[in-house]
Amino acid sequence: MAKKQVRDVMITDVVTISPFSTLRDALLVMKERGVKSLVVERHDRHDAYGILTYTHLLKTIIAEEGDIDLINVYDVCAKPALSVHADLATQHAAHLMYQHNLKRLLVTENNSVVGIVTTNDLVRDILRIIE
Repeated sequence: MAKKQVRDVMITDVVTISPFSTLRDALLVMKERGVKSLVVERHDRHDAYGILTYTHLLKTIIAEEGDIDLINVYDVCAKPALSVHADLATQHAAHLMYQHNLKRLLVTENNSVVGIVTTNDLVRDILRIIE
């Protein structure tokens, strides 16, 4: 049996946002698209991608009493976001997520984001195997 690759389980409909958008903009995009995270676009080809999650937003808005209209995505997101290649075996992606206590990884090819893989995607795939 061939090993599963990240490309077999990743989500390809990646929702992105400008690093200069406000947290209000980010919340609206998340609500409209029904997602829990956004990929933060690069400034230029030498920059790194970032990731913005509900956890980042909650920490900033509630814990630090941040203003959603004055704070930019760039100030809150995790950057650089950890990424893997689409051909990586899912077991290695899972190990990387466990090692770094992450719930999602960006998936890249030729230095461009082509997807995102989450712990939910990996568990969903395991559940298909055992059914």
